Amino acid sequence: MVESKGWKWEIVEDDKNSIWKNPSVESYYLLNRWKSQNKTEFLDLGCGLGRHSILFGKNGFHVHCFDISEEAISRTKEWAKSEGLAFEYTTGDMLKLPYKDKSMDCILCRNVISHSDTKGVQQVISEIYRVLNAGAECYLTLGSKETWGYKQAGWPSVDENTKICMEEGPEYKVPHFYTDYNLVKSLFENFKIISIIHIEEFLENNGVTNSSFHYHVHIKK
Repeated sequence: MVESKGWKWEIVEDDKNSIWKNPSVESYYLLNRWKSQNKTEFLDLGCGLGRHSILFGKNGFHVHCFDISEEAISRTKEWAKSEGLAFEYTTGDMLKLPYKDKSMDCILCRNVISHSDTKGVQQVISEIYRVLNAGAECYLTLGSKETWGYKQAGWPSVDENTKICMEEGPEYKVPHFYTDYNLVKSLFENFKIISIIHIEEFLENNGVTNSSFHYHVHIKK
């Protein structure tokens, strides 16, 4: 199992207009779904700069912010304080979550657990299962083998599903796990799978178009 590594949030600008400061599209659906189910204990697993923590905190959830990066936790704290919100904060490794069994009602984990190898991803999934209440839900994303990163011949391989990102930026030398549909089904065989969606996202940057594929997985214990 490879060593867990987080993003280098120190080099990410604190721009209120960036995607890292604005909730993902699906988070609004999950917010309304989980509110209607009277869920309260929300874990932002890999909280980054806090975009989902702030959204759920403003809507009455008891928020637990977790990240391996002290920089991420520090900046989330600052933002929450400016909004008058009080959260629970933990810096740690997702391979061993510091929460009691059956303590969480809902978990959002976007572009996080893929930052490990196959054994690491399996371990994190077992930890997610452990901390979820019966009937609790989790929404997470996983890198797809259709995306460009998996096809980079120059990136070192850890196992048949994992490569080390060699692109300069906040993910430099961070392991990336990639999956296909059958492997997704196998990874979550202990859960009820609500949905599996394969999404290609296009990003425009200075006239250059790049795309990436991810699996969006919605599961229930």
